[in-house]
Amino acid sequence: MTSPSSSETGAPGPDVPTGPDQPAPGRPSPSQPPTDQPEPPPGAPDSPRPPRWLPRALFLAVVTVFVAIFAWNAMGKLEGLFVNVLIAVFIALALEPGTVWLVRRGWRRGLAAAVTLLGSLVVVIVLMALFGNLFVQQLVELAQSVPRLYEGLQGFVVERFGIEIPESENLLRQAFDRFGEDVASGALLVGTTLVGGLLATLTILLVSYYLLAAGPRFRAAVCGWLTPARQQEMLHLWEVTQGKVSDYIGSRVVLAAVSTVVTFVFLAILQTPYAVPLAVFVGVVSQFVPTIGAYLGGALPTMVALTAQGWPQALGVLAFVIGYQQFENLYLAPKVSARALEMNAAVSLLVVLAFGAVFGVLGAFLALPVAATIQAVATTYFRRHELVESHMLRDPDGLGKAP
Repeated sequence: MTSPSSSETGAPGPDVPTGPDQPAPGRPSPSQPPTDQPEPPPGAPDSPRPPRWLPRALFLAVVTVFVAIFAWNAMGKLEGLFVNVLIAVFIALALEPGTVWLVRRGWRRGLAAAVTLLGSLVVVIVLMALFGNLFVQQLVELAQSVPRLYEGLQGFVVERFGIEIPESENLLRQAFDRFGEDVASGALLVGTTLVGGLLATLTILLVSYYLLAAGPRFRAAVCGWLTPARQQEMLHLWEVTQGKVSDYIGSRVVLAAVSTVVTFVFLAILQTPYAVPLAVFVGVVSQFVPTIGAYLGGALPTMVALTAQGWPQALGVLAFVIGYQQFENLYLAPKVSARALEMNAAVSLLVVLAFGAVFGVLGAFLALPVAATIQAVATTYFRRHELVESHMLRDPDGLGKAP
């Protein structure tokens, strides 16, 4: 009778080593993973394969970078078109009240928009035709008299203060040596600039007309993509923006016209030369450069009166500029602009400087209405609270009344 083998009894055979470091037969070795354990998924910490989403993410990142580069280059190429469209939007907002006034009296929207836009253009052309010839003549005379005015200023400074100023011929020679090549190369682009200016003007006029003629239909098309609550917010913001822009541009134009006429009359009475271009300069700069525009505009006619006439006339022009500025701020501007831009003078100056540095001359011109619109939007979405009682919020009371 044969005895059972070791494989049948489960006991180890004589040639099978046993010990504490040797696993029992039939059990997996601790140094080797079991063969029946599933492989970890891709992206797991102990998986040698990357996540499945990684190739797609890398592809989308590369595509995003190329699209961003293309969009940046396209925006650089289309900068001129964006500027023209922005000007057209502000013109349309400024002329919207006149168009609505005609529509309320039975005019069709398209005809009212055309009459408002073309009427404004005709007024500008008529004013240029009436005063353009005299303006150009006096502007040319003023340019021709610059060397003589400079010599007079040079003699005045040397006589009064003993300071020698370089001769005008030396300044012209230095300027020509420095900028002569740029002027010569720029003269070749005059024709291209004129054609580009004509195309830009046509673009602005066409876009302005389409925005004016569309009117409520354009706003309805935009609101169709928004929820009812968002539609109310968008229409409110549109109304606020339109009111601020139209009030600003309209009031500035009226005040500039009044300032120009009054300054021209005063300079004509004083018999100061080149009254027309000087008056136009004062009117435009004083109204479209905030806070210090009036004094910057008054500096040029004061210098012309000083060099061409003398101290009494120069002091008279300076006194007129200061006096008219006070009269305009206290009495005329509140009457013309019923909805004035409520903004601190220092804040308005910083806004103009910042917008001018970033967006150029157009940014400086449109800085105040844009800032006023942002301020109105902020008052819509942010609630103002009552102030606490504190001595830091008011000036201390004086010991007695001021004399």
